[in-house]
Amino acid sequence: METALLSEKELDKEWVDLILKARNLGISVDEIRDFLKVSS
Repeated sequence: METALLSEKELDKEWVDLILKARNLGISVDEIRDFLKVSS
């Protein structure tokens, strides 16, 4: 996976909100990443 530095303007606000909600529910970054890999 290519890593790039993005400014806040370039981030999709809905994705950021969704990921933050998942993190608040105790879902790890690795679990989110794995889910996105399998679901795409």
